[in-house]
Amino acid sequence: MYNPKKIEKKWQRYWEEQDLHQAKDFSRKPKKYILIEFPYPSGKGLHVGHCRPYVALDIVARKARMEKFNVLFPMGWDAFGLPTENYAIKTGIHPITVTKKNTAFFKRQQKSLGLSFDWNREINTTDPNYYKWTQWIFLQFFKKGLAYKKKIPINWCPSCKIGLANEEVIDGCCERCDAKVTKKEKEQWILKITKYAERLINGLDKVDYPERVKILEKDWIGRGEGYEVVFKFKSQTSESINIFTSRLDTIFGATYLVIAPEHPVLEKLRPQIKNFKSVEKYIEKTKGKLERERIAKTKEKVGIRLEGISAINPATGKEIPVFIADYVLMHYGTGAIMGVPAHDQRDFDFARAYNLPVIEVIKPYSQKGKLPKKAYLIVSNGRFKKAYEGEGILINSGRFNGMESGKACQRIGDFLVQKEIAKEAVHYKLRDWIFSRQRYWGEPIPLIFCENCAAEMRKRVSKIKGRKPNKGESLNPGWITVPEKDLPVKLPRVKKYKPTETGESPLAEIKHWVNTKCPKCGGSAKRETDTMPNWAGSNWYYLRYCDSKNDKKLASSKLLRKWMPVDWYNGGMEHTTLHLLYSRFVYKFLWDIGIVPKSVGPEPYKKRTSHGMILGEGCVKMSKSKGNIINPDDVIKEYGADTLRVYEMFMGPFEEAIAWNSKGVKGARRFLDKVWKLKDNVNQKSRIKNQGFKKLVHKTIKKVSDDIEHLKFNTAISCLMILVNEIEKQENIPLKYYSLFLTLLSPFAPHLSEEIWSELGHKKSIFLHKWPKYDPELIEEETFTLVIQINGKVRDKIETNINISEKKAKKLALSQQKIKNWIGRNKIKKTIFVPKKLINFVI
Repeated sequence: MYNPKKIEKKWQRYWEEQDLHQAKDFSRKPKKYILIEFPYPSGKGLHVGHCRPYVALDIVARKARMEKFNVLFPMGWDAFGLPTENYAIKTGIHPITVTKKNTAFFKRQQKSLGLSFDWNREINTTDPNYYKWTQWIFLQFFKKGLAYKKKIPINWCPSCKIGLANEEVIDGCCERCDAKVTKKEKEQWILKITKYAERLINGLDKVDYPERVKILEKDWIGRGEGYEVVFKFKSQTSESINIFTSRLDTIFGATYLVIAPEHPVLEKLRPQIKNFKSVEKYIEKTKGKLERERIAKTKEKVGIRLEGISAINPATGKEIPVFIADYVLMHYGTGAIMGVPAHDQRDFDFARAYNLPVIEVIKPYSQKGKLPKKAYLIVSNGRFKKAYEGEGILINSGRFNGMESGKACQRIGDFLVQKEIAKEAVHYKLRDWIFSRQRYWGEPIPLIFCENCAAEMRKRVSKIKGRKPNKGESLNPGWITVPEKDLPVKLPRVKKYKPTETGESPLAEIKHWVNTKCPKCGGSAKRETDTMPNWAGSNWYYLRYCDSKNDKKLASSKLLRKWMPVDWYNGGMEHTTLHLLYSRFVYKFLWDIGIVPKSVGPEPYKKRTSHGMILGEGCVKMSKSKGNIINPDDVIKEYGADTLRVYEMFMGPFEEAIAWNSKGVKGARRFLDKVWKLKDNVNQKSRIKNQGFKKLVHKTIKKVSDDIEHLKFNTAISCLMILVNEIEKQENIPLKYYSLFLTLLSPFAPHLSEEIWSELGHKKSIFLHKWPKYDPELIEEETFTLVIQINGKVRDKIETNINISEKKAKKLALSQQKIKNWIGRNKIKKTIFVPKKLINFVI
């Protein structure tokens, strides 16, 4: 009787003792680096949703090893993060203790699944030997001038008392604790990811990522091509403002300007703004709003007019009013827009609210061709109904009337460039990455602030004490890098983890740690007390797996050349604009400065795939409150790890969300029970002469092999089930075919396959056996379905010989009664024959 409890632990110990899953740094076999996102080890442990991608990539890794690849399939822990810190605040248990306990729990669960991770390369982002290099990477950003400190309005979680990146705010709430997020001004360390915006977009053309992943990243970066145009203010000041537009063909319809409430030009215009007190109140009110609130499409567009200020439309020469409004953001474009209400719905809504003129300058194309429609936007009472945002033919645009939009953009651009009031420009929605967190459980930022050095830098004296400042020190006066020989800057143990009411990190309270000596001038100085975000350690971990024990370098160039880039990386869609984007940025930087050899290439991952979520029964999301979370430990205890593995791969398409079904688990167990029982009917001397059975075997080899590579695990298992049913019909099962079947099953159900393989007399592990290859001649179909068309429409189908000639196909088709009825007395003008597909009669 099949008893998983007896065999699974035995084979897990055997694989570990034999180092069957260990990648070889100096093997001559072709390498394959397969990577799954390493988890945050929460106290809840694994749930069945975690298991789905782990098992899937484990199947890919096991098959690759049997194909004689040198496979690197590592695992580690992304263990810094707010949940552990919040737990420590609540219980008083130190985060180090919590993390150690949680990782041990996770690891035990992962091993119980029979996952073939190379545990010799295990990493943990909270290990000082690891975060030494996370700190080192930050220092390189700083030295190259790509890290700077600035006081900015940030997303603030009043519960966690930390700043959040835009990506960590979900529907206006903190990603971690679900508290309502507010705005707060605070000094933050920031990384210049925007310097890499264009390369992050272009790099997507070089990789095998799902199209939806590429679209999400491109939309998040938000590249916009257009023109920056100068609008002069008509006032006692000589000030002007630049606006960015990608639709210069609409500039003749610009009837007002809108400026972001944070724009510095407002301070310069202050003396001329007659209602500045009201403007100030509006600005203060805006400071408390989240960015997503401000730009929400459903939000009513409100602003305030700058009385005493107007601007000149450079295309028409006409005077137009100027407003400030919170739907315009300072960081996108130039922080100011021209309002074209006839051709932008947002501008149209704003114009209607403030009774501003609407001038139509684009007529839509008619259905007959590139001719303008009449009165598209006009309703019976003569008022505009809505904005037309498409392209068309220009009207009310002076010398450019009658031009098509695309051509007009270029011509108007040339015209304004010649007048030196416009220039071509590219802007991005992407913002620089906020890299500070006011919390304890994170990597300390390896910088020291020295007031003496800051004063020296501010004076711009010709002779600065000590060494010459690097770019970062020049951009951030007084901030000095910790010498690399002193890394890591270790996170000190504290008794209180709660952030202060002022928003400072708990580290600020540890005076003996904060107060230090300046490594540059030797004077009194203070350590930076902010820590890095929880994404810091995960942005380069895939590089550390290549050389995880190296204490001299992040990783040796030789081993980076050996293993990088990652051949296959699987992760959640929710990380597309977070971890995936950030890690590509960090990798490109390390590639630029020569840490990653140039021969490796400019992208870290060749291929990216994503998995769907596992829902609770009834297609509802699993949650603690609903009491429908499925613990894999419970499933393994009752049915065995192989049953869980087979069920999760069989339950539906890998990339789609699918509901858990307890009956399906029992079905997977019945399948494995059947496989187990068949071993008693195996006969070493038995032979099968049935050609149809042999064809089925080889078609199964091809199907399972292809399906694993395309993550079609459910159809692969379906094929294995069909083959088992055919094997079951044999009185004496040939050892050759049963063994072959086991090799195909082994990546899915490794414990059961290994046990039966051993019982059949094989001395070595099944995973040291070669992956089977199909015979091309035995997978050829003998028949196919001939589609019969009349005038291109399908009228009948018939099964026939695969090698049928056109003459015989025509004769066969015309003999069918349906076809006779359709053709009737009509004459066949032409016959089109596509071998192995169709025949079409034109009548």
